[in-house]
Amino acid sequence: MIQIDETDRRLLRVLQGEGRISNLELAERCNLSPSACSDRVRRLRENDYIVGYAAVLDPEKVGRALLIFVEVVLDRTTADVFDAFAAAARSAPDILECHMVAGGFDYLIKARVRDMAAYRAFLGDVLVQMPGVRETRTYTVLEEVKRSGALPI
Repeated sequence: MIQIDETDRRLLRVLQGEGRISNLELAERCNLSPSACSDRVRRLRENDYIVGYAAVLDPEKVGRALLIFVEVVLDRTTADVFDAFAAAARSAPDILECHMVAGGFDYLIKARVRDMAAYRAFLGDVLVQMPGVRETRTYTVLEEVKRSGALPI
């Protein structure tokens, strides 16, 4: 893995907030020539510092207004149950994030659905049907105080 310097960090900070910025504008904002900027961004992509670009959508406008977090407790904590649960989570489109955690439960899921009726269907048809699920606890988000995918670098 390559070492990154402050100029690389500045490039990454700008790109996290403005992934569609032109190379020329990025170069100007980071005090680089356009060719040096392009070379650095290419090097950051090739070394997996930049792993992709995406549009950020408004959840309400695309019918996914309800944000929920779910704690999941498995009936057994064995490798085969972990693998089966993880595969099921990856294939469930309503699940945005799924994290194996240490503590009082096994997984923390972040999901977005249309509304409470859609969540009820998701709970019964998807979540409790996933391999190894013994228990779930749901937390419905009342207000998103902060939402950012940008890493502090």
